Amino acid sequence: MLREHLATFGTADDGRLFFSEKGSVVPSSTYYRVWQEARLLALPPAVAASPLASRPYDLRHSALSTWLNAGVDPTEVAERAGNSVKALLTRYAKCVDGRQDVANRRIEDLLREYK
Repeated sequence: MLREHLATFGTADDGRLFFSEKGSVVPSSTYYRVWQEARLLALPPAVAASPLASRPYDLRHSALSTWLNAGVDPTEVAERAGNSVKALLTRYAKCVDGRQDVANRRIEDLLREYK
């Protein structure tokens, strides 16, 4: 997909992949508008109505949180993200949609072992 885009459109004079018809910087409002349109097409209506992935930046948050929830070592996640472990755990170690239920089940299973 990237090769096709480059073959069709090339890059801006300064090497940017995306640029306006005049070759200038694409306004952030344009990215946001296109993002919102893509969310409506890609997500089920209930999810699209939620704040999940409401901004492109949320993909980073989702990826890092998902990696942490999957058990990837926080040091490795922090290195890949370019963050300190402290910053990573402060900003990104939040439950992704549905992960809270998984965590609750694991805690309940553990507590049942002690009965």
